[in-house]
Amino acid sequence: MTILVSPTQVNAQRINTLKGVVTDQESGEKLIGASVYWESSENKGVISDEDGSFELPLSILPKTLVVSFIGFKRKEIRITKENAIGTLSVRLEASAEGLAEVVVEGNHEEDITQSVDMGRNIVPIETLKSIPSLFGEVDVLRGLQLLPGIQTAGEGTTGLFVRGGSSDQNLIQLDGAPVYNPSHFFGFFSVFNPDALDEVDLYKGNIPATYGGRLSSVVDISMKEGRTDRIHGVGGIGNISSKITVDGPLFSEKSSFVVTGRRTYADLFLKLSNDEGINSNRLFFYDLGGKMTFRPSVKDKITISSYYGRDYLQAGDMFGFGWKNWINAAQWSKTFNKKTFLDVNGYYSQYDYLIEIMDEDNGFSWSSLISEGGLRWLFTLIPSDKAVIEAGAHSRYYHFSPVDMSTSPGSQVSPITTNSGNGLQQDFFVSGELDISPRLKLEGGLRWSLYAQIGNGAKYIYDNGPKSESGEITDTVYYDKLRPMKFYQGKEPRIALRFKISDNLSFKSAYNRNFQYLQVASNSSAGLPIDRWALASEYIHPIKSDQYSAGLYQTLSGGDWELSMEGYYKEYDRIIDVKQGADVLFTDHLETEVLDGRGWSYGGELLLKKNAGKTTGWLGYTYSRTFRKIAGISEGKAYNPRYDRPHDVSLVLQHEFSERLTANMTFVYSTGQAVSFPVGTYAIDNQQMPLYSPLRNEDRFPDYHRMDLAVTWKNKDKGKRWKGSWNFSIYNVYGRKNPYSYQFKDIVNNDVHYDSSSDGMVYSRRPGVVMTYLFTFLPSVSYNFEF
Repeated sequence: MTILVSPTQVNAQRINTLKGVVTDQESGEKLIGASVYWESSENKGVISDEDGSFELPLSILPKTLVVSFIGFKRKEIRITKENAIGTLSVRLEASAEGLAEVVVEGNHEEDITQSVDMGRNIVPIETLKSIPSLFGEVDVLRGLQLLPGIQTAGEGTTGLFVRGGSSDQNLIQLDGAPVYNPSHFFGFFSVFNPDALDEVDLYKGNIPATYGGRLSSVVDISMKEGRTDRIHGVGGIGNISSKITVDGPLFSEKSSFVVTGRRTYADLFLKLSNDEGINSNRLFFYDLGGKMTFRPSVKDKITISSYYGRDYLQAGDMFGFGWKNWINAAQWSKTFNKKTFLDVNGYYSQYDYLIEIMDEDNGFSWSSLISEGGLRWLFTLIPSDKAVIEAGAHSRYYHFSPVDMSTSPGSQVSPITTNSGNGLQQDFFVSGELDISPRLKLEGGLRWSLYAQIGNGAKYIYDNGPKSESGEITDTVYYDKLRPMKFYQGKEPRIALRFKISDNLSFKSAYNRNFQYLQVASNSSAGLPIDRWALASEYIHPIKSDQYSAGLYQTLSGGDWELSMEGYYKEYDRIIDVKQGADVLFTDHLETEVLDGRGWSYGGELLLKKNAGKTTGWLGYTYSRTFRKIAGISEGKAYNPRYDRPHDVSLVLQHEFSERLTANMTFVYSTGQAVSFPVGTYAIDNQQMPLYSPLRNEDRFPDYHRMDLAVTWKNKDKGKRWKGSWNFSIYNVYGRKNPYSYQFKDIVNNDVHYDSSSDGMVYSRRPGVVMTYLFTFLPSVSYNFEF
């Protein structure tokens, strides 16, 4: 642990302020929540903030400063006139007792009964790393799916469905920049390498006014900052990929860097095959990332971060499919004094994909692009120890280019280029938090969002409107670059309260309104790389949601156990869904393929969490229902979207047998996904086609459940910098066949593989569902190291 002390003046008769930054000696990272106090007045100390910083009143010297943090030896530092001036570096080593303490107490966040937060989870990276993983690849988003209120689309996906919302209603951001497709390998893995991350902060209930643009949740992910004392690295070698992260000082102790990389090598094994049909295929993903931190003064910090990730699949010389994310962000943090702070964040995020068909008769190249650039500033004022005020603004520019298809010479496919979409959004926000009494705490805020669809672009005029089956285009209005086409605005109040019933029991309630000016029109619920994003326009309106929530929160056994129960109700207005058989990918008239209406969701969440002892973990249960009612879909009756899954259970356990051996187990259960199965068939040109009921999603997949196990064995610590560990895991221990996808086929003569070319008599024919299963039993091993 390092403490940097820099008072401007020390005088034995005059009170000054002692300023410091608390860091971990081993990792060099800033420590949040370290206790700092004078030896003679332990009950009047302070806690280090999110940057590891603290300020403590300084009077007569000399006196003894005490710094303590769970997992480290308590350190006493004698502060004198001599060592108080300038910068003092004090380092604290972890002890064997401290390591045990980390297991017992290391996952403690702020007491859940103290804060006004609802539906918020700060998830330690080490906790996510301990969860059994697919192919030994630790996944941040899969870890979040184990929390109450968060559900998955099904097997092999990292998409999040939060409190009845679709996956596009989540704001997932890296260092303040949005991530439009957070998945690798068609959703099997997320783009985030946990070794390069500092913290994962999830909001799904009381979303602060400082965030906006999405309805359901915020997943705020921060890359870690590099050490300032020496080069440090972590990495791993697994079944399908390897990764490494290196950090250290850049130019001096006032600057640092982090670089990270990860790549799969499935394509390298394919090249070993003697079969040309196999060794010519390519299948891989990789990502690269980095962050630089500069501290030009005690009161200033500048960070610059970047991420680039790419996926590619190629089947011989016939087909190619690739997509990539490119994210850049910069932030300046300024401390004016101990009560006034400023954060300015700029970013640019781009996601694009390319599909190629290399065929003489039907060859084409299809590309699509989404980009967003933004600037956000946040001003924080702490007028007293009982109040916090935040205010700021967020400006952003959207550019969507849905389809740009060029064809190869001689191809019979017609080229397609859809109109691009452009939008400007300007948000202003203010919020405050006030301790009215020891029992009552309030938080309120208002966010005002202004949105304009702008040119270049075209607006189509329909005689009966775009939703009508008989609607035809009667005119087209073209708009020059940056010319306003349509304007929307929305006021988004936020309010929350916490009332302490007793020292360890609190009641909380919150109300949130949000507007979302972009959404996905898709025939799938899984969140695919080729999903069609749409900006608000003349015919596609922004979505508005209102969420009401309340709950009870209790700590037990001195904080060793935590129990929370939350209930919520959400309403949606102008939410869209696609028509039956809609073409949403290639059309230039998306407004004719979608309909809008209203929706609602409600549910309850239970979380029982154990923080102490050799066995830790949590049990979560969610009951959730979500409905849509849109004229023109399901005969205008209320129906469930595909991600409506009423019951969801998750159990996460970790047991430490010794300092070197740890075992982990997860179990998940959820109601099957809502789907529409055929009710019959009809013939077109002697081809049997599935016939569907007009009622949408009346059927369900089988219930989903799975158990995973993992064991981690740490190599013996020989006192050297190189440290290693082995992780053995089994995904889906008892081989449950959970469906990944399905297709509808005729079952002829009770045979799903019936050969229609045979001359046998057909005595029965009925529609059937053929399901594809993945990962029925999947062991994996990985080796992780640190130096």
